Amino acid sequence: MSKREKIRKNKIKPERQFEEVIYLDDDYDSEEEYLDEEYDSEEEDVNEEYDSEEEDADEEYDSEEEDADEEYDSEEDYLDEVYDSEEKDSDEEYDSEEEYLDGDYDSEGEEVDDIPKNKNGWKKAAIIAGSILGVFAAVYIGVSVFFMSHFYINTEINGHKFSGKSASDVENYMKEQVKGYTLTIQEKDNKTDKIVGSDISLRYKENSDIENALKNQNAFLWPIAFFVENSTEVTIDVGYDEAALNEKIENLQAVNAEQIPATNAYPRYDGMQYVVEPEVLGTAVEKDVLRKKIHEYISGFKPELDMEEEGCYALPKYTADSAEVKKACDDMNQYLRASITYTMDENVVVDKELISTWLTADENMQVTFNENGVREWLTQFGDRYDTMGGTREITSPWGKTTTVSGGDYGWSIDEDTEFIALTNSIKNGEVVTKEPAYYNGGIAASHGPQDWGSTYLEVDLSAQHMWFIVDGAVAMETDVVTGVPIPARETVPGVWFVKEMQQNKTLVGETDPETGEPEYETPVAYWMRITWSGIGFHDATWQPAFGGTLYADGLGSHGCINMPYDQAALLYSMLPMGTPAVVHY
Repeated sequence: MSKREKIRKNKIKPERQFEEVIYLDDDYDSEEEYLDEEYDSEEEDVNEEYDSEEEDADEEYDSEEEDADEEYDSEEDYLDEVYDSEEKDSDEEYDSEEEYLDGDYDSEGEEVDDIPKNKNGWKKAAIIAGSILGVFAAVYIGVSVFFMSHFYINTEINGHKFSGKSASDVENYMKEQVKGYTLTIQEKDNKTDKIVGSDISLRYKENSDIENALKNQNAFLWPIAFFVENSTEVTIDVGYDEAALNEKIENLQAVNAEQIPATNAYPRYDGMQYVVEPEVLGTAVEKDVLRKKIHEYISGFKPELDMEEEGCYALPKYTADSAEVKKACDDMNQYLRASITYTMDENVVVDKELISTWLTADENMQVTFNENGVREWLTQFGDRYDTMGGTREITSPWGKTTTVSGGDYGWSIDEDTEFIALTNSIKNGEVVTKEPAYYNGGIAASHGPQDWGSTYLEVDLSAQHMWFIVDGAVAMETDVVTGVPIPARETVPGVWFVKEMQQNKTLVGETDPETGEPEYETPVAYWMRITWSGIGFHDATWQPAFGGTLYADGLGSHGCINMPYDQAALLYSMLPMGTPAVVHY
């Protein structure tokens, strides 16, 4: 082999070894075959070209070495191009590293001695990775050291940004804010007032809060600051003339305006049900809150205070969204479900319209059912429909119209019993139709001004005449003699009813205290009692006549209605128990 060839071969071999070390994972089969072919062809060309020059190799060494260097450079460029194409081919040929490693290495036996050189590549990679980690650690620690004396990125203190600033930076900023500071106060109705710092001798007072806030910051956790905002509130001490500030506050338009208190939301009856009536915001100022907020804003050097947003106006305890108000509406509407209909001459209905007047919600939204209101209504109800003992009008069959009062016949509602029944029905939301509870005997033939109905007895004390009217028609009539018109013996006017009927009864008067004997003992054939005090219809065979003025001329009874015998017998045969008896003048 010529000297030129040796030089050329020695230069090419390190290049091939270098390529094999770096690209251990490439396709050795195709690369080696390619390089062998290139090398063989190049060797043949060199042999043919330099056979004749072999003898002069030593003499021409210097020039050949220069030629070899030039030729090596061009060949090195060529090999680089070949390698690039081989790398692309190898990527396409092998789908995975495992396939690549399983390739045929039989033909590369002569290259086994080169494989240990790849260990140097892994060592280099480890050194590089370690260097990178070391640099990163140094940078991380350096940044952490920085944040030991500076605030995080995205740090906000009292509403101002202080990213990467030191405590002294924050202190200096706060001091600068004192100069020319003005607080604008936004009030209702688009009114504004201003408090100028110089007017209240505003000055900054140093404290340790800013330094403490920085110390509480963990410097080694600085990366999280890039993802979250860090808001810190510190107490900024400022000094000012309190008397001057109070005077400014007292002269605010909001403070001097009419102080209208806020109104709570409340349950309102809309004619169908209870609904939430929204709250009304007043103009009354919460001075304590206002003073506190003004101090906070001045301490934080904030430029504008909105009194409404900061709750400086007196707010209602309950709003339309308050659960208490909604519950109160639900509870009250439960009462409104009730409907009680009383069957009087005209139906009387206790429904939501009336019940709503008995419901209230107090200041704590506790629902109250006014039971006293129910009692008052029942009293009015009784006054209207209770006829017992009341004054009623009557027209006699012969056309005389007069009034009658008193007696024990008629309607009389048992208000105590009915109160319990009515309140229970309302509380339970019942829908019922009923008559009210009446006292015993407090029941009449019909509801209305003449509750005795169309069948009744009538006695005209002035005319000394009586009628028995059945279904609106006179069934019988007769002259009578009634009691002497003096309090002790008169026939008492009023509307009564037949309480007892008996034949062959002896009527016994009251005991005379002087004699100890009854004033009278009189047997009668037909007895029809209308009062428990002893007044009734009966036959009086001892009377010489009936009608006229006999009752006032000394022949009057002790209060009973004396009748002719035959008329008494007729009436007894026709008269039902309980028939009303209207006695009037």
